[in-house]
Amino acid sequence: MQSLWQSGVLDPQGPVGAAERLILLNATAIMLAIIVPVIVLTLGFAWWFRAGNTRARYLPDWEYSGPVELVVWSIPALVVMFLGGIAWVGAHDLDPSRPLESETKPLDVQVVALDWKWLFIYPEHGIASVNRLVVPAGTPLRFAITSAGVMNSFFVPQLGSQIYAMSGMATRLYLQADNPGKYPGISAQFSGAGFSDMRFVVEAVPAEQFATWLASTQGTGEKLDVASYGKLGRPGLVDTPITFGSVAPGVFESAIRNAIQ
Repeated sequence: MQSLWQSGVLDPQGPVGAAERLILLNATAIMLAIIVPVIVLTLGFAWWFRAGNTRARYLPDWEYSGPVELVVWSIPALVVMFLGGIAWVGAHDLDPSRPLESETKPLDVQVVALDWKWLFIYPEHGIASVNRLVVPAGTPLRFAITSAGVMNSFFVPQLGSQIYAMSGMATRLYLQADNPGKYPGISAQFSGAGFSDMRFVVEAVPAEQFATWLASTQGTGEKLDVASYGKLGRPGLVDTPITFGSVAPGVFESAIRNAIQ
């Protein structure tokens, strides 16, 4: 069984997650560079200026020191500059809608947040699944994310970039799983009684295995159409993943407009 850190943001399995962890570690190091000396100096001052230390100088009339003021103000200013620079660079480099650099064509995935389950549609392949997302490892994933009701939050900690799913619009997101494996996904936004169980699994598999899965799924099982989507959209949990072997045209676009009830 994986420990908590082995399935979270500190164990990234894609370029976005790795970049976000680097930002987290850099920001932590910058802040520790201030916090640790302050703690040490606080303890040092308390020890040096104790009542029993006759060598400590007592200066009741001391008011101003240029060097002290320079240190007091310059260090926080440098911290703000460093953290602000990291945030600025990271916000541009990790823009969710910015395509990932890759020679491989992205895989389009349409995501609909339902109460309380996740619907994944593969528009180029005409299939869909619920609470299970099978993807080829090493291939950029181009997500279009919406919500069929209240605002929700799509998050795969090991892949990075939590982003909101909102009704009436499609949020863009690029992710990638570098290595084969199973990566848990969650809802990071309270959306009702069942949101804590609103989980899914991203299964990254080799390209050959993904092609086999596509071939075995297409044309089998149920069809995702207006009727099946209406049943799926009712509030409730899905205990086991569901696969649809075909998808009626315009389901995702209708979900954005909330045209399917």
